[in-house]
Amino acid sequence: MIESQKSSTKNPQPKLKVCGLTQLGQIRELVALKIDFLGFIFYEKSPRYVLNHLSLEDISKIGHSGKVGVFVNEDLEKIIEIAEKSDLNFIQLHGDESDDFILELRKKLKPEVGIIKVFRIGNQESELRTKIGKVFDSAQTDNQQPATINYLLFDTDSKAFGGTGKSFDWNILNEIEIPLPYFLSGGISLENFHKLSTINHQPTVIDINSKFEIEPGIKDLEKIKEFINKYKSPKGTT
Repeated sequence: MIESQKSSTKNPQPKLKVCGLTQLGQIRELVALKIDFLGFIFYEKSPRYVLNHLSLEDISKIGHSGKVGVFVNEDLEKIIEIAEKSDLNFIQLHGDESDDFILELRKKLKPEVGIIKVFRIGNQESELRTKIGKVFDSAQTDNQQPATINYLLFDTDSKAFGGTGKSFDWNILNEIEIPLPYFLSGGISLENFHKLSTINHQPTVIDINSKFEIEPGIKDLEKIKEFINKYKSPKGTT
């Protein structure tokens, strides 16, 4: 496994997701910047709750293939309804959803809609290893499992279910098997993104949010543009 993780550092540069979007004008600018994934939070307790600003129809009209709906312990039928009415491409499960819940969701979602399962991380390497191992073991024994979860997402643990602006210890990811491509979230900023190079098994997608805001849900587009320029430069992650 050590060798395969080392070789993974040669993978293409991770794609970029901007989460917590609420403003149509800013979303259009991000689409023009060719951001790979657009994150919309459907969690009513979040200060970035998208339905306080946009309707499902507004979101459905956004022409993009990486629209991600973020849900926290939401009713299954409501997720299905929102996914269909807003034409989402991915469902991000950020709560404590069970394996049975995810399997049932997979059966009811359109097959082309992907599922991202979030693991909220403190500094508990052993607990995370157990959780990831469960996904890995299921993938080996259940023929449906690889198609059930398309991506993992690692974020900093908090009572608010994300959006803290704080990073967890990324070195934890060097101590575990990661069986699926993954998003990395939690306090990624202009000041610390160069440390991503310390992760052996590189993320497929970098997920930015609160460190690139003027206020919750209002993005600092100039800061995002600066990040893109630095991130995509050959020396950006060295």
